[in-house]
Amino acid sequence: MIIAGPLAIARQSWGADLPDWVARLAAECEATSQNAVAKRIGRSAGLISSVLRKKYKGDMIVTEDIVRGALMSATIACPVRGDMPTHVCRSWREKSKRFAGNNAERVTMYRACHRCPRNSGEPT
Repeated sequence: MIIAGPLAIARQSWGADLPDWVARLAAECEATSQNAVAKRIGRSAGLISSVLRKKYKGDMIVTEDIVRGALMSATIACPVRGDMPTHVCRSWREKSKRFAGNNAERVTMYRACHRCPRNSGEPT
């Protein structure tokens, strides 16, 4: 029985259509572990396994955004906080769905995220 690593699994599952962010996700899993990468990106090891095997039924755009921000240093220019990783932006947009006045930063980001064109009702 041949046991393939995450990168081999991704290449076999995705073929020539393997996106760079999935390749990076697989490479990170090979370098550490799937569980370690899952903790790092704030998602489950099962989600990672499904993505690598091209069987994930959820929103791949969201997952891509998270991987690009957490593992590939992709940033966006936030008018309030300056450059921030895309996964941090996504986290603030998710938080902005519920108002919480428990600290000034949360209130500021709630207001800013509601006006932001990146927060145009897309799934998070």
